[in-house]
Amino acid sequence: MDPKNLLVIMSDEHNSQMLGCAGHPLVKTPNLDRLAARGTRFDSAYTPCPICVPARASFATGRYVHDNECWDNAIAYDGRIESWGHRLQASGVRVESIGKLHYRAEEDPTGFDKQFIPMHIKDGVGMVHLSVRRQFPEFVPPPFQKGGGAAGIVLNAGPGESAYSGYDRQIADLACDWLRDAAARDEPWTLFVSFVTPHYPLTAPDEFFDLYPVNDMPVPKLGADSGFEAHPWLERFLGENAGSDATPEQHRRAFAAYLGLCSFMDAQIGRVLDALDEHGLTPGARIIYTSDHGENAGARGLWGKSNHYEEACGVPLIVAGPNVPEGRVCKTPTSLVDAFPSIVQCAGADCPDDGVLPGRSWFTLANQPDDPDRVVFSEYHAARSPSAAYMIRKGRYKYIHYVGFEPELFDLEADPEESTNLAKDPDHADILADCDVCLRNIVDPDAVDRQANEAQKALVLSRGGPDAVYANLVTTKHYTPAPGEAETTD
Repeated sequence: MDPKNLLVIMSDEHNSQMLGCAGHPLVKTPNLDRLAARGTRFDSAYTPCPICVPARASFATGRYVHDNECWDNAIAYDGRIESWGHRLQASGVRVESIGKLHYRAEEDPTGFDKQFIPMHIKDGVGMVHLSVRRQFPEFVPPPFQKGGGAAGIVLNAGPGESAYSGYDRQIADLACDWLRDAAARDEPWTLFVSFVTPHYPLTAPDEFFDLYPVNDMPVPKLGADSGFEAHPWLERFLGENAGSDATPEQHRRAFAAYLGLCSFMDAQIGRVLDALDEHGLTPGARIIYTSDHGENAGARGLWGKSNHYEEACGVPLIVAGPNVPEGRVCKTPTSLVDAFPSIVQCAGADCPDDGVLPGRSWFTLANQPDDPDRVVFSEYHAARSPSAAYMIRKGRYKYIHYVGFEPELFDLEADPEESTNLAKDPDHADILADCDVCLRNIVDPDAVDRQANEAQKALVLSRGGPDAVYANLVTTKHYTPAPGEAETTD
């Protein structure tokens, strides 16, 4: 494949089904739809971890979370492991970023020649209180205050402007200016443009909120009146930490705000794609669009992410440009660890051939027949979880392994809503065993669970222990502040 310039666009917390081109009946995403029409959309793409910081570290390095040891939102990528940016720099490609990175600090050598208005974990420390899991058995984390935690996502949703929407407008402004300047320079480039919406707070600018009348919004699937019983591992994410006490009207309002933010984000991407066209750069550039993880959007009473169901673990993925099939929907399962070989291949740089990286280039996969049996892996070790959770996607099945709990197995073709756990069905025993073998070929689940807990315990102790960590919390806001935003905890 001939080297080309590359525009990489990432959003934050975009549910993979909430695209017009994915068949969603309500959401309006005309710019991403036109990108998909002139490129290839992958309909089974996943995050390596359904939370921001670990996912973005894996996106940078092409390695799984347990290889990076970026376990949660307080242990961020710092440049010590090679990123695709380092590879491009070594090949003489100009590589810069605009917007959210969620690495440790701007000063770290993470593979960018320059970072414009970057967002990193707060003060290089991040959300240490969410590293407190089961390592301190006598410590009981205090409940979130009213309106705090994940419950606050739904309770505070509505129309208006937030620091995040203002930040995204600024990101789009700078990206348009950057592309104008790039058109006047004779050098290869890769630009990473990273928006923060539709990540909560679910405050959607009025013109986008108004696209979705609240009364027309659906109630969440598998909600409070559906008879759904949460898996025991998931129970701690329900109740006060999930928004399950919200009324149907509040859920509808939150859903409208989330769709509004999807449309707002799509509009900012449209501005960037228009600038690429306006300055004559489109014929010589490829484009990648994806997100770091998904959003539960009320399913199972949950808002946010932090599990391996499709809403939280799936990500949108579109590639377009020269040598990319147009209008194709690729059924090969993929992961954000595939970003490293994809970006390096597009730039014409060398990719490691030592077998360490598990990924394959999206541009190669887009030009090959579907491989539905390709194995994709994800893991989770963060945010009050009782133990590690791991996901294997293979063929039509998804296997979720919880350390210390019974597993889950779903047939995504027969049961796309993941409502029927087949793990105890004797007719699926061979499939369950095969998925477990696939898991253990990648990771020792119990050993890595211990490793994560030990690292997180050491981090919490370095900050004075769990009591000190929680005493330092001064707000219930649970998201990283935009550059220039008022003080928050994480």
